[in-house]
Amino acid sequence: MKFKLILSLFLLTMLLFVAGFRANNSKDAYKEGYQTQFELFKQSYQEIMKSSQGEVGLDSVRTLLHQLRLNMKTMDFWWRYSDPINYKLINGPLPVEWETEVFEKYEKPYKRIGKGLTLAEQALDDSDREEAEALLIPIASALEHLVADSLNERLESPDHFAHCNRLFLLNLAAIYTTGFECPDSSRILPELVFMLKSVDQIYTQYTVSFPDKPIDLNYLALYQQLRDFVAAQASYVSFDHFRFISEFVNPLYKLNSQWMLKQGFRSRSMMDYSINKQASSIFDKDIYFGQNAKGVFLRVNDPMSLKQINDLGKLLFNDPILSLNNQRTCASCHKIGQFYTDTSVRSAEKFNHNGRLARNTPSIINAKYNHLIMMDGKFIGLQEQALGVICNPDEMGMQKDEILKKIMSCKEYKQRLFALAQLTPQSPKPSLDHVLSALTSYYSEFSQYRSRFDKAMDAQLSLTATEIRGFNLFMSKAQCGTCHFIPHFNGVKPPYVGSEFEVLGVPDDTAFTQMGTDSGRYLINPAFETAFAFRTGTLKNIQQTAPYMHNGLYKTLRELIVFYNNGGGAGRGMSIANQTLSSEKLGLSVKEIDDLLAFLAALDEDIQLETEPASLPKSSQKELKFRKVGGIY
Repeated sequence: MKFKLILSLFLLTMLLFVAGFRANNSKDAYKEGYQTQFELFKQSYQEIMKSSQGEVGLDSVRTLLHQLRLNMKTMDFWWRYSDPINYKLINGPLPVEWETEVFEKYEKPYKRIGKGLTLAEQALDDSDREEAEALLIPIASALEHLVADSLNERLESPDHFAHCNRLFLLNLAAIYTTGFECPDSSRILPELVFMLKSVDQIYTQYTVSFPDKPIDLNYLALYQQLRDFVAAQASYVSFDHFRFISEFVNPLYKLNSQWMLKQGFRSRSMMDYSINKQASSIFDKDIYFGQNAKGVFLRVNDPMSLKQINDLGKLLFNDPILSLNNQRTCASCHKIGQFYTDTSVRSAEKFNHNGRLARNTPSIINAKYNHLIMMDGKFIGLQEQALGVICNPDEMGMQKDEILKKIMSCKEYKQRLFALAQLTPQSPKPSLDHVLSALTSYYSEFSQYRSRFDKAMDAQLSLTATEIRGFNLFMSKAQCGTCHFIPHFNGVKPPYVGSEFEVLGVPDDTAFTQMGTDSGRYLINPAFETAFAFRTGTLKNIQQTAPYMHNGLYKTLRELIVFYNNGGGAGRGMSIANQTLSSEKLGLSVKEIDDLLAFLAALDEDIQLETEPASLPKSSQKELKFRKVGGIY
């Protein structure tokens, strides 16, 4: 391996020298390369639009569309990062989207009708030539915007290149090999080969134009090995996603991150708002920031102070003082010994034993890696969500104005809050914000742990052959990776600025007789597409957090996989017009399901479970004197 790397470095040095000589050391080589490829895409687009209006056969149109997709793959490196809105006019994979490009936290979602190549190809597969043409027409508008945009100016900055490249690497791991944007799995590998070659040319052009900030030669050598690896893969069916990511993409990401930090590259794009530039691995737990878990204590970083905050949070988490009847705690539903969910019931009891909640209790482990909180995305922040639960009449029943009063009736709590308030000069007096922030800071500490899979991706240990087969199935035939994205296997995909929701057709019963009454995301953002849609949750620790689905319908992971294998609710004959999960059967065998289960088990994290506090702070109020640690129910 070392000899191959040295040889690759030598060959790369020679190739770059020749490339630089041919380009006459032109500082505009990189920018000119973009403009050349832009014109090729434009010409290819004009050709297919002419053919769609003539007497050219459907097969010929399909061939032209395949060529246009290849031309698009050449431009993907720049367009996806620089202009995601117009990129989706060129290659939007979904018929309708409600997500936004720049944080639903700050911008309400709006309806965007899907356009472009992926949907046009699906229309051609249905022999609907007219629909395919309609889906391609908006590309012209996108190209006009891309010409008028300031992208050409950004191409003169090596900073822009570095950030384009970072997103490219993230998408190599999470998007490009899963079929997320390619309806024909037989073409995923050829398109990947073509894209890798195109990016190699981009690297050469960049090196010529920016000799003072060259790409690391070790990176370029490893990239060549990546290209060789992909070219040697026999077919997409047997493609080794595990080696692809662990031996090539993730190490490339590490080298690229080191290079970016060394060069001091800066971003002015909201596309980079969430990504942690300090992360050296795609599988760092904090590869992106989803939530401010520390709330008002955001700027507190010293270990002693954080321990004091979390110690207070632990007491509050287990104290029924936060409920109206002084009988319920956070731990009533998020049980400490059950990975902070409740594995014993489909859903928890309502306040005062008044029936059952509609939804299964989600684990709060890794909650901070969601941009939107709750299964319907109701809350944008952890502290807001905590307050929502405490004041929900079906959950803990408190009145907002009474929370702090009850807590301050305890001398110990009062002393702790006054001390912690000194850590927040902007809020020097004890407040409800301090209470909520201590809670979320405490339970977010459970999210620091890693899985065996994460460690294997960082070459810290090895997985079994069965687990690797399961992962490769996950990313291909089983189609799991098209919704549960690397690295957290949730609905947050690169560049990690929003949460995705899916309509799976989950019924109320295993006989598939009817849909439930919980309309999910529709309650927050009413629309045809959002009815029965729920946020895609993480698969980390999935083996430990039964039952599954928003209503806790399935008791085992095997039952859950069979549900997907049969095409969700629509695949079982239910009428669900807006189901986003394909109703086509996956055709997974019993052995393949076993392999998938083995992989999912490798996502279990080495969580260090807490113990309950020995006692709770005493209160001056008579009705609070006999509170039970952890609550009564």
